[in-house]
Amino acid sequence: MNISFQAATLADVELLLPLLQEFYQHEDLAFDEPKAQHALRGIIENDRFGFVFLIFADGALAGYTALTFGYSLEFHGRDAFVDELFIAAPFRGQGIGKQALMFLAGVCRQQGIAALHLEVERKNSAAQRVYHDFGFADHDRYLLTKWLASEPAAS
Repeated sequence: MNISFQAATLADVELLLPLLQEFYQHEDLAFDEPKAQHALRGIIENDRFGFVFLIFADGALAGYTALTFGYSLEFHGRDAFVDELFIAAPFRGQGIGKQALMFLAGVCRQQGIAALHLEVERKNSAAQRVYHDFGFADHDRYLLTKWLASEPAAS
């Protein structure tokens, strides 16, 4: 199977939104299309934030991945986060996810990224095996999140 990756453009937003919705449904996440579209456009329009890539298998759209950039003292400089990696059901179990991780690691090396992170659901043991086999390590920490958009700004 020939796997290829293509950087998403604004013309791909309408193609990507159903995949995002499917991913969010698969992960039991709330999907708000206007907010998802806004965030998707934001990263596509500004590569300082990262990249979104379409994943093709033998020319058919098989999924997408989003890579976002940050900076960490602990991880010695620029770091990146595999924000989303989604392979559509008919394409799962064929090694496409591993190829996507290899591709993203290459992008990170080209960008001078020191560390690559991702998060995985505790119940998703199959994905955890793939990530551990690829070299990701569990730091025995929790990823905690505080939504700021719903709070009043500090004065």
